[in-house]
This record gives sequence, structure tokens and C-alpha cells, in this order.
Amino acid sequence: MNQLLLGQYWPGESPVHALDPRVKFLLSLALMAVVFCAGNPWALAVAALFLAVFYLIARIPPLQALRSVGPLLVLVLFTALLNVLFVQGGQVYFQWGILCISQKGLQSAGFIAVRLMLLLMAMSLLTLTTTTLDITAAFERLLRPLRRIGVPAHELGMILGIALRFLPQFAQELSNVRKAQLSRGAHLTVNPFRGGLRSLSALMVPLFSSAFRHAEILSQAMDARCYHGGEGITRLHPLRCTYRDGMACAGVALMLACVLLATIYM
Repeated sequence: MNQLLLGQYWPGESPVHALDPRVKFLLSLALMAVVFCAGNPWALAVAALFLAVFYLIARIPPLQALRSVGPLLVLVLFTALLNVLFVQGGQVYFQWGILCISQKGLQSAGFIAVRLMLLLMAMSLLTLTTTTLDITAAFERLLRPLRRIGVPAHELGMILGIALRFLPQFAQELSNVRKAQLSRGAHLTVNPFRGGLRSLSALMVPLFSSAFRHAEILSQAMDARCYHGGEGITRLHPLRCTYRDGMACAGVALMLACVLLATIYM
């Protein structure tokens, strides 16, 4: 768990790190939309190539990039398994009762798994190259025009920042609880027929207790500092767009054009 980077920031001085967080937030959503536009394996390969170039420019090691989405790989595998079992067509490789594994099912599972991985990698690029405070500020600035219709922009940004900050902390806390239970002689297992539910409760009960304790400490700290929302808050480094942001937008636009061409003509 100590090696998982879900929601963590990877320090660096790359051109991607220097982008305006508002632009990176919007471009991350654009990258996810581009991946959804990929309609065949060739288009997915083009999208994966562009994402690899973006990670290379960000100077993030490939292993760290994969670790950033490690906790979410279960969702990818589960979705791929559903496609294997419920999508049928083409040559049948295995059949037992109502279970059938066919050529079309395997192709659909592979395509969906790659697409989900690219989606996760696209959003992970934002969290790896942007601090939590910058993501919160960007989210709040983007929602600021909606305050006229009653949308609590600052409160929503604060919730997003707290959630991103607590994800790695919860992972560390889970690792500490697990080590503490093992040091006391606990036999932790994931098999539900061999005490798996009891092992799960031995981890989840202390973890949720710790989460409530951290939430209480955070609320007391905010109250002690006379926190009253976003009124009068200023920034030491104001958000400004530069030529790098224009080049990043051009790169994503080029990626979109190449993916659409691959989808249409391949």
C-alpha cells in the first residue's frame, strides 16, 4: 500500500507540471472524451501513443504511472470479465452450461479493458502533476460563474480537495492497521469461507474509526482558524495562462484529430 500513488502528487519541474491547473483540469476531461471517441483498436493505439508522449513530457516513470491506477484495476478486470461472459459471437472457445467464452466476447473485453485503462491514466496525469491545492483552486475557479445561480463553488472545491488529500492517507492508514493486526497474531485472509468476513471487519472497523477521528480533527482545526468559507481568500501565486497552455491545447486537439481519423479510415 505504501507504493500506491492514487491521488498523490509526483513532484517535478516538467512543462506539464507548469501548466495552469484550470487548463489541465479541462484537458484531462478532454483526454477522457478523446478516448471515448476511439471506435477501434487502431484508434485506441493512437490514443495510447499520445498518452505515453504526455507522460514522457511530464517525466513520470512508467512504473509510477501504473501504480497511480493500481487500486482501480479491480474495476477494469471486473468489467472485462462481464464482457467475456455476456458478449457472445464468433468462434466459441469454451462452453459449460450457460457460461460461454467466444471470440467476440474476448475482443470486447480486451477493447473495454484498454479503454478504461486509458481513461484512468488520463485522469491520473492530472493528479500526478498537480497539487491538491491547485486542483481545488482550479475546480473552484471553473465553477465560480455558477455561483450566480446558487452553486456553492468554494464548498465543492473544498470537498474535492479533502477527498483527494485523504485518499493516500487512508491507504497509509489501512497499511498501518493491517500491520498492527498481524503483529497481534491476527490471521487475515480474503477467503469468505475461512474467516474472510471477520478479517475484513478487523480492518474496516479501525479504519472507519480513524477516518471519523481525522474528520473531527479537521473540523476542529478549521473552526479554530475561524474558517468561514472562501470570503476574502487570496493566493500567493495567482493562476495565469501562458504559451505552454496553448501548446497543450494544440497537442490535445491533434490527438483528437488523429483518433478520429483512425476511427474513420482504419
